Amino acid sequence: MSKIDELIERLCPDGVAYKALEEIAETYGGLTGKSKEDFESGNARYITYMNVFSNIATNLEAEDFVRVSENEKQNSIKRGDVLFTGSSETVEECGMSSVVTEQPAGLVFLNSFCFGLRFKQPSLFLPDFCKYLFRDTKIRAQIIKSANGVTRFNISKKLFLKVRIPIPPIEVQEEIVRVLDSFTELEAELEAELEARKRQYEYYRDLLLTFPSADSETPTGGGVSQQVRWMTLGSVCNKISSGGTPLSTRADYYGGDIPWLRTQEVRFADIHSTEVAITDKGLMNSSAKWIPANCVIIAISGATAGRSAINRIPLTTNQHCCNLEINSKMADYRYVYYWVSSKYEKLKDLGQGARNDLNAGIIQQYPIPIPPLAEQERIVSILDRFDALAHDLTSGLPAEIAARRKQYEYYRDKLLTFREAV
Repeated sequence: MSKIDELIERLCPDGVAYKALEEIAETYGGLTGKSKEDFESGNARYITYMNVFSNIATNLEAEDFVRVSENEKQNSIKRGDVLFTGSSETVEECGMSSVVTEQPAGLVFLNSFCFGLRFKQPSLFLPDFCKYLFRDTKIRAQIIKSANGVTRFNISKKLFLKVRIPIPPIEVQEEIVRVLDSFTELEAELEAELEARKRQYEYYRDLLLTFPSADSETPTGGGVSQQVRWMTLGSVCNKISSGGTPLSTRADYYGGDIPWLRTQEVRFADIHSTEVAITDKGLMNSSAKWIPANCVIIAISGATAGRSAINRIPLTTNQHCCNLEINSKMADYRYVYYWVSSKYEKLKDLGQGARNDLNAGIIQQYPIPIPPLAEQERIVSILDRFDALAHDLTSGLPAEIAARRKQYEYYRDKLLTFREAV
């Protein structure tokens, strides 16, 4: 920090220039005119929505391909471009950024749900500086204000280009990158160790949840001979429901004491609280409805489709959640949750439409093996212990990673705060 202060004092003692994006950059769109078949036998790499959403530096080695003919007019990405998600079911997730920090080997394209930003003078910024700058809390707040919508939010390019960003000297950018890279490298090491632990958990989970074919009496994955019935998720539920979203323009619908779960909060974990609460009036004037504790909740929309969770408190949800109230005489709700979470990739592949959304019908018909309740409880007891080791944010590696991430975010926002030159 002291070296950065010294550089700022020497190179920009009167402050740092701020510019609106429209003054220094231009936007371009992603792929156009593509059919589903073009993504089944592709000849060129493209950057997916989740690649942008999940990585501050774009993963150029991801195995995602699209068919593009030789003379086809499509925008390709370049080193220094900043890629953004163009829409989301939640306003907080709109405009997430990823920076192309290396020159792509050959033509690489961008998916249609994202857009790119290209600086008119690439020498103004280090690409590695931009990967931190556009995730800064203050810049994110401006970007979020450029989104509009009700149940789905979209970035307005006109408003987006009004976002103002600082342009510190390159030497200052280099030192900030050095400091923040050290934080991210340490976190990456911890994440790799945790990932190994998660793979171990998934191995034992999948082993315990491996069952014989329908109605055969052979050993289960746990090694116990059991009669296993294959049923559907719908048949082990007392009720399946979705929720609703109160009008975002009505301030009196929000800020109450009714927990309201958004799809982004469905993260393969127990839910003890929600980030947003609604009022009685918001509940009455929307499709939102109470669900009891210990439902299995499955996200069914967009980038979150297929993720699952358990609500440990009664709450309400938005319309992009499919809520399963499990019949306790037939199945243990945690057993159902472990089964559903183990099938995340397969459920996601069942998505339909441009955004691969799921729906209640797909969920209801999905198969599940049902051993006797005693065997379900045994499996749950084992998996609960493994799950705590891999995911419990209050202890061990998950807690350390969470602490490091908070520390990184604190220093990132502090280092990217500059006094504006008059």
